[in-house]
Amino acid sequence: MADFTVGDDDFRLDGRPVRLLSGALHYFRVHEGQWGHRLAMLRAMGLNCVETYVPWNLHEPREGVFRDVGALGRFLDAAGRAGLMAIVRPGPYICAEWENGGLPVWVTGRFGRRVRTRDAGYTAAVRRWFGALLPQVVQRQITVGGPVIMVQVENEYGSYGSDAVHLEELTGLLRGCGVTVPLFTSDGPEDHMLSGGSVPGVPVTVNFGSGAREAFEVVRRHRPRGPLMCMEFWCGWFEHWGAAPVVRDPGEAADALREILECGASVNVYMAHGGTSFGGWAGANRSGPLQDGVLAGTVTSYDYGAPVDEYGRPAEKFWRMRSVLAEYADGPLPALPEEPRGLGARVRVELTQGVPLAGVLEALGDPEGPESGVPPTFEELGVDRGVVRYRVEVPGERQPYPLCAAGLRDRAVVYVDGVRAGVLTEEEPTLEAPVAGPAAVELWVQSLGRVNYGPRLGEPKGITAGVLHERQFLHGVRARALRLDAFETPGAVAGLPFGEAGQVGPTGLFRGVFDLAGAAEADHAGLELPGWAGGFVWVNGFCLGRYRSAGPQSTWYVPGPVLREGANEVWVLELEEAGAPYVELGPGAPVRTGAPGHAQG
Repeated sequence: MADFTVGDDDFRLDGRPVRLLSGALHYFRVHEGQWGHRLAMLRAMGLNCVETYVPWNLHEPREGVFRDVGALGRFLDAAGRAGLMAIVRPGPYICAEWENGGLPVWVTGRFGRRVRTRDAGYTAAVRRWFGALLPQVVQRQITVGGPVIMVQVENEYGSYGSDAVHLEELTGLLRGCGVTVPLFTSDGPEDHMLSGGSVPGVPVTVNFGSGAREAFEVVRRHRPRGPLMCMEFWCGWFEHWGAAPVVRDPGEAADALREILECGASVNVYMAHGGTSFGGWAGANRSGPLQDGVLAGTVTSYDYGAPVDEYGRPAEKFWRMRSVLAEYADGPLPALPEEPRGLGARVRVELTQGVPLAGVLEALGDPEGPESGVPPTFEELGVDRGVVRYRVEVPGERQPYPLCAAGLRDRAVVYVDGVRAGVLTEEEPTLEAPVAGPAAVELWVQSLGRVNYGPRLGEPKGITAGVLHERQFLHGVRARALRLDAFETPGAVAGLPFGEAGQVGPTGLFRGVFDLAGAAEADHAGLELPGWAGGFVWVNGFCLGRYRSAGPQSTWYVPGPVLREGANEVWVLELEEAGAPYVELGPGAPVRTGAPGHAQG
């Protein structure tokens, strides 16, 4: 057992000054079988602490239905075994480029713009969640022999609001649930963010990617005393579908890290290892100063340009940062664990079986709801990830008029009288060809990830205004949802009426089986989907996440523990346009490098 406290100018461990050299690693973005290796990589990099968020929506997808809350505790135990202290950021809002910023759909659907405020209903939901979650933290605080040294209050609240009452309530909830280690807040190094997001008596930290001296000067205007810490040193960045890759020079990132440490500050490298947004949980952002512009979904890979790459290997940035951190270590740095090994020879997996999307919906979807005046949103249907089919009639004899999905989020494949008529988006919600009546219209709408940051947090998905024919709303809408978690039920896919893949059409669930000798020796593989437009992909029932042809991501990470010796299975749920009749597995993406000729070590 030990004691971790906050002094006038530093952090203290059992009364002695300690500098926190931390790295972000999200347990939910790394397969549990690989936690030990990734934590060992952090130690070898020169870090003495690990930080993680906690996504509420992953663990309570429906009100009162909790799923593997104990994963956090197991991760913290693994951190302790690796010799790392731990910082926990439980939210309830986390951002993290995660679906809905970590807030469950049933929360944002019910409370809307009242989330992240003092609203009594929202606070009660948070209280119940913290009651289920926080024992995992309390039982592992450093004062009782665990690794947890600090816990965050909310997350970057000053970038969102100024409800001091809400922040005080959350502080009280954390203390009331038994958190006794120091609390803290984190915000951008700007006056309005620090004033809006801080709590009297609670230490503040700041988040930035460069300019440490200027950032800490802002902190000192608000808090003349207390330890300085960059809680998120952005050593890289995330990527969006359809955008160019984001690259940060390793040497420049290492110099920015050195500046933080030269200021006498502690640091949390965000991300030390980014991992993968498995399960279709990647979020989205909107452009523009008010985040009211085009929606941009975040890619499945959360590599982030981190020093430990998505495959668990040391990138060039790792060696650069290790050299800097070694100067501040108490002794020699640990040796690196064995480097992960990729799959050997490339494997082509023929997708020989398939079920049309309508057949998948019939077998695994929710029951179709009653006819309603307006299209229900995903939130009203209780759907977080997946696709919703809307059906509506263009009544009577009438001439061709434009058909529009008003308030569409995010993409809809449209069929008129059973014939594909086009793909609609939020920016282009009207079919190119007008539609005459009578006609039967189907709109298959998929979410590309919910907004995780800014004032558009919690916005609904689906058709949020209505279906228009000319200026007339079409009423009498029926909706049926196909949830992504329907594929998690054991045996669910095995019971589908599979036929020959070539007879399925452009959308549906496609399946292939492949034999893998020596799978136990592979720590990972990379999966490619040539020509496939957009959907979700699984290996042996494990959802690798969302795929899209828009790029920049072209390879999907397959954790080694997912692979089996002998027979393996791939499922591809294509929602727009099937590609080649196969997928390919190989060793994965190459290791990221920096300046040519840099010596690693």
